[in-house]
Amino acid sequence: MRLETTLSKKLGLKYPFVAAPMFLISNKEMLLASAEAGILGCMPSLNARTPQAFRDDLAWVRARTDKPIGINLTIGLTPPERIEQDLSTCLEFDVPVIVTSYGNPTEVVKRVHEKGRLVFHDVISLHHGKKAVGAGVDAIIAVGAGAGGHAGRISPFVLVPWLAEELKVPIIAAGCISDGRQVVASLSLGAQLCYLGTRFIASSECGASDAYKQMVVSSGPEDVVYTDVVSGIHANFLKATVPENFSADRSPEGAKRWKDIWSAGQGVGLVHAVKPIGAIVEDLAREAHDTFSALG
Repeated sequence: MRLETTLSKKLGLKYPFVAAPMFLISNKEMLLASAEAGILGCMPSLNARTPQAFRDDLAWVRARTDKPIGINLTIGLTPPERIEQDLSTCLEFDVPVIVTSYGNPTEVVKRVHEKGRLVFHDVISLHHGKKAVGAGVDAIIAVGAGAGGHAGRISPFVLVPWLAEELKVPIIAAGCISDGRQVVASLSLGAQLCYLGTRFIASSECGASDAYKQMVVSSGPEDVVYTDVVSGIHANFLKATVPENFSADRSPEGAKRWKDIWSAGQGVGLVHAVKPIGAIVEDLAREAHDTFSALG
């Protein structure tokens, strides 16, 4: 069985995997390594501190590859002028996929579709999924329970097929996908792509500190806590990095404290080593093919 879907073929990917955009730690090196490995690498534009730094990052990537990449625009958490600047830069540098989150993607969809490119939007519920489909997005990222970062409460085993049935658009599975067995499970549920964040924290290209990467490798799902004390929105973090009596503060000063509070999903239990992204991707593909074979 070939490890591909309609959406992965449309994007020109070798494998139906996405390296999910992760706050602070996704970087231009991950974009390049993912593209060269045949998957869609994504980065939040805000990981570059200024619009010029973001432009420089895309120029660096595009000087090295013309393969697909994705950029995450966090609409509700970003000043409108920064959204406008970053979106214009994405369109200039031929970014084929914009991932929107935390807000209404209608205007982004309009601009992106004028250039014939795609918008994916992440949701944790059917309610927000319907709003995003109404805005015209091309695919929905179903962020299930156990995902790193701002995850929902619904199991991916329900969320993916449920949203596929209700929304009638391509669904991208997110949450607890760390090896090829979970890739096969996600595809069997109807997912068009598999969205992996935690697995790629433990990559040599990732901007996370060595201590962060090693904690991902050494942790199990019971070491992950789902809490709203960090940002005011429930999310999954490595429990040992969340201080006692921490209170949510979304101001710029408060956000500085987040760099020492490390996000990860329950999939840490199946991450066993730090490797280059290319090696991780090939491991995932091999494990998926082995799983297909075992199932007959």
